[in-house]
Amino acid sequence: MKYAVDKQERHTVFSVQEENLNSLVAPDLKSEFVILFNEGINNLIVDLSAVQYVDSSGLSAILTADRIWKDLGSFVLTGIEHPSVKKLIEISRLDTVLTIIPTVDEAIEYVFMEEVERELGLDKAEEDLG
Repeated sequence: MKYAVDKQERHTVFSVQEENLNSLVAPDLKSEFVILFNEGINNLIVDLSAVQYVDSSGLSAILTADRIWKDLGSFVLTGIEHPSVKKLIEISRLDTVLTIIPTVDEAIEYVFMEEVERELGLDKAEEDLG
């Protein structure tokens, strides 16, 4: 599977560089997500701008990552540009479950704001306890 990983201090962008996110690619994608999780990545942005086709295995890999990062930090999908990918996500109603942001730059801003909100929430909880 072809991909690129850009690790920054507060987030990691994982760019899938395959046209098809199908049963041939999905197991490798899930493995990469688990590796990133084990490395302690708190906020993951998955860029699908190169992807033109997704099947149920690809959706399963995406949902696996969403589940992994639910309690850890942020999981954001971006770059859903191809009509068939957009349609499948809408038909499967995943657009109501997943955080989908149009561009990588906007996704980075979103993750940063969520991180700040989590930090402020934690600070407030600590104040309430103290």
